[in-house]
Amino acid sequence: MRCKEIWVDGANRYRNPDEDLPADFEQCREENYKAIKQPMEADVFIEELILAMKSALERLNNGIPKKPRVKITTKGNGWISVSPLDPQPEPVNLTRLKAEVQRRWPMTSLLDIRKEADLRILFTDQFKTVAVREAIDRATIQKRLILALYGLGTNTGLKRISAGEHGESHKDLQYIRRKFIHKDNLRNAIAEVVNAIMNIRRQEIWGEGTTSCASDSKKFGAWDQNLMTEWHIRYHGRGVMIYWHVEKNSTCIYSQLKTCSSSEVAAMIEGLLRHYTDMEIEKNFVDSHGQSEVAFAFCHLLGFQLMPRLKAIHAQKLYRPETRMTEAYPNLQPVLTRPINWGLIRQQYDQMVKYATALRLGTAETEAILKRFTRNNLKHPTYQALGELGKVVKTKFLCEYLGSEELRREINEGLNVVENWNSANSFIFFGKGGEIATNRIEDQEIAVLSLHLLQNCLVYVNTLMLQQILADKKWFDLMTKEDLRALTPLIYLHVNPYGTFKLDMSERLSIEHVSIANY
Repeated sequence: MRCKEIWVDGANRYRNPDEDLPADFEQCREENYKAIKQPMEADVFIEELILAMKSALERLNNGIPKKPRVKITTKGNGWISVSPLDPQPEPVNLTRLKAEVQRRWPMTSLLDIRKEADLRILFTDQFKTVAVREAIDRATIQKRLILALYGLGTNTGLKRISAGEHGESHKDLQYIRRKFIHKDNLRNAIAEVVNAIMNIRRQEIWGEGTTSCASDSKKFGAWDQNLMTEWHIRYHGRGVMIYWHVEKNSTCIYSQLKTCSSSEVAAMIEGLLRHYTDMEIEKNFVDSHGQSEVAFAFCHLLGFQLMPRLKAIHAQKLYRPETRMTEAYPNLQPVLTRPINWGLIRQQYDQMVKYATALRLGTAETEAILKRFTRNNLKHPTYQALGELGKVVKTKFLCEYLGSEELRREINEGLNVVENWNSANSFIFFGKGGEIATNRIEDQEIAVLSLHLLQNCLVYVNTLMLQQILADKKWFDLMTKEDLRALTPLIYLHVNPYGTFKLDMSERLSIEHVSIANY
């Protein structure tokens, strides 16, 4: 058990591991295998892997002499060296395009952006009351929801928002927060906005529909008298971790509130399975903390391609597909290691699919299932088999990664999009110093999801603004290939998140002048 974890008798997270698995797996075996598109026979599964592994190693072995940016040497115990990517050409017209956005919509209120997104999408219809009926008319509910969600998403709070010039009291906004704003409603509204963004995009500007996304975490400061807040060992300071899944055009499809010590691998897999948007994900880019051999194995079984940017690339090893291939692949010899134990994969294949099905169906928490497969359980036969499968998939990925500069650049670009999303968090979530100022876990989740919804609304409205400008042939013809490559709807130089500032030199605060002699 980790910091701040407690044992509760009968809790799902620490129950009998067999109860995590689907109870009807044997009766629905054929349907479960079809759902993840894997063959029912272990030998067919293994044969496909062996052929793919041999093909990837052969391509890398033949191509490595022609790759000046990738070198494999005998330094140490085998060393992989990858030169940094050359910087891409600077987009020359993006600054002019952003200036045009600022000229047409100067200092647009973030609250107006939230309002405009709802008037077009009607995502507030997803917020249903927990009461028996709605006594207030829907137009009033819509207005109060927009105000309350803005106060939560910017972290300024309902009390400060109620002081604005809109006619709604603090009590009214509190009622809306209590009766209408809940986690499931927010997730449904987020999915509505994401789907709307996908539908309005013009292909000639943003490219074809993407099937790839990138995921990463960001630390937020938080009050510490609760079970979620922990000390972050990498970023230091107390707080919580928010794990984002962001597609290549800056739309976040899923977010999770996690503890700082929780597994990024579990968060990555959960986001791929539970985003509930219309986007179909095939590839996911992560950094070194979001990958492991077990993660490679589960992603392969579930039909996703895991593509990490590995920090310690020099220390990576390639595994041999068979025992009688010690002299094969001469250009890769320094980093080749032992052969794969296919017998272990064959023996545990059905059990691995059963755990993958448990992840897909959500019969237990993703993190609870993956906790069974850590270094504390090295002798667990299913863990050993998942490790072997992960070594196969990771070897295949490394061959593609080292052999393709385009793939390395694609992964790097995807992760840069997540970093841009993280930087915009600070601009929007500015209230209370950007700290989640509550000890209630439910309120922490509401704050994070409200930020997620508000930031996606910004992406939606910015997409409309940019497309309106580029609908002018003069502007569209001005855009080069590099401009379109670097174009992002997550811009905010034209946005005022703070409200309206008024100054009347003739008005004074009603404070009486009291002389010191009166004391």
